[in-house]
Amino acid sequence: MTGSLFSATMHRRQVVLGMGLLLAASLHGTAHAGQAQAAGLHPAVQYMQATATDLLRAQRKGTHKAFADVLRRRADVHSIAMFSIGRYRTQLDRKQRPLYVRGVHQFMARYFADQSQRYRVTKAVIEKTPRQDGDAWLVRSKVWLANGSTYTPVWKLRKTRVGWRVVDVKVMGFSLSYLQRSLFYKYLQRKQGDVGALVMALNR
Repeated sequence: MTGSLFSATMHRRQVVLGMGLLLAASLHGTAHAGQAQAAGLHPAVQYMQATATDLLRAQRKGTHKAFADVLRRRADVHSIAMFSIGRYRTQLDRKQRPLYVRGVHQFMARYFADQSQRYRVTKAVIEKTPRQDGDAWLVRSKVWLANGSTYTPVWKLRKTRVGWRVVDVKVMGFSLSYLQRSLFYKYLQRKQGDVGALVMALNR
């Protein structure tokens, strides 16, 4: 399943999609220091620090289950899934929705686990001052890779009825939510818009 869906996207998109969560997993560089200062930080920043710690543990394990657990606790998977299907949402039968959301959750967890050893980070910093973006907050971070490259992921968080959740991340100017939507669109175009085929593929 993973191979068939990812065959629809460009290599650059594969790199960005894989990098997104792995950059988060490297943010442990400030997670420990941030704990002592947590009381004075914006809740969105505190949440990202806690998320970074969880992601680091998942990266160390490198398993599908480890990443699935983090996504379940830290990401608004339902919102991401509905955004990812975009204009095809009206074709998704109500009875199919739980299976589709579960499939998206498993799809992301499998991919992040597959990519968990590709990106080696030597240092990372989470900025302490977030920026409001409508009903969401943007938390910037900076990451240094072992090869000397630097990246500045920007995390988008929203407070839901169950607490703060990550809803998107931008890396190299690319939104991972938009890239996942593009990936699903390409797959659906090959399948003549058959949403059922996408649901089946995600759950294989």
